[in-house]
Amino acid sequence: MIRSRLLASIAVVEKRTALYETHRELGAKMTEFSGFSMPLAYGKGTIEEHLAVRGASGVFDVSHLGTVEVSGDAAFHRLQANLTNDLGKIEPGRTQYTHLLDETGSVVDDIIVWWLDDQLFHVMPNAANTSNVTGAIGGRDITASRVVLAIQGPAARSALAEVAGTAGPARNCVVPFEFAGASGYVAGTGYTGGDGVEVAITPEAGIRLFNALARQGVEPCGLGARDTLRLEAGLPLHGHELGGGITPLNANLGWVVAFSKADFPGRAALLRQKERGADPILAGFATGTRQPLRAGDRLLGGDGTDAGWISSGGYSPLRKEGIGLGFVHGEALGRKDLAVVRGDRRLPVQPVAYPFVELKSR
Repeated sequence: MIRSRLLASIAVVEKRTALYETHRELGAKMTEFSGFSMPLAYGKGTIEEHLAVRGASGVFDVSHLGTVEVSGDAAFHRLQANLTNDLGKIEPGRTQYTHLLDETGSVVDDIIVWWLDDQLFHVMPNAANTSNVTGAIGGRDITASRVVLAIQGPAARSALAEVAGTAGPARNCVVPFEFAGASGYVAGTGYTGGDGVEVAITPEAGIRLFNALARQGVEPCGLGARDTLRLEAGLPLHGHELGGGITPLNANLGWVVAFSKADFPGRAALLRQKERGADPILAGFATGTRQPLRAGDRLLGGDGTDAGWISSGGYSPLRKEGIGLGFVHGEALGRKDLAVVRGDRRLPVQPVAYPFVELKSR
């Protein structure tokens, strides 16, 4: 009994990225996320980090995300047969956003594919879903062999050029990258909605690159800012806008689904949903005040009828008001009398288009 309890306690010990000690040295407040101990925010706080990325540049440790290497003659066809988007639309040296579904059409995970060479792909799932993805597509989990840094913001490329001699590739492209004697890749991708790049490289070189960028004035940023930035940009988060019972069509992400290609898991279910119409549908909301919306808030009509729920919410530092993404039942779409209720207080919300702010990327 004592042995089983000890083994159970060991099983829930949080994982650490190679940058864990660096985060601690910089005074980061750490939090558990998908089994990893990750920085929530540094000394300046989430809002200042958010504004640094929108106005200049920030660097995030996103090494908790997975990397699955799929290679060989059958790699392309294996991914085509299991993922929703059509790799035939791109070529080596490009990246693609795609989904892995179950047979009901629910999103098992949303994924970025880096097509590195003719027969070499790096498939990047969310941290908690790496084993689900390898179970579906095979491949080799190489997550522990690299770190991934997201350098984001309008000045991110110039900062990377100062430190590493390259500004990185154009949006949705990926090229080889070298730093501190190590080889890796840099992609024109990110999760903030604005311009930026992501670097995958060995842990030792990644630590040196993170510190060099910080010395260059790039703001170290935590998960708090990563969430507020992606929310402002109207980007989905697995477990909130994607997951069990939620299809790409519910989440307004039908463009990720290539119905014209050969069969893939969930295709038949999506075709049936497409024919009858998706319900509920993801929509954007704002409070018009500094009061933030919160995930789990119930949306009610003026007559008290259930209209849906808020899937992600928070405060937008650029709009200076509370914003949120939420799922709305078809009959409630466009209603102007929606509100969330907290205790005996009713907080009106206004339907607004998302992304919530206008952003530019290279």
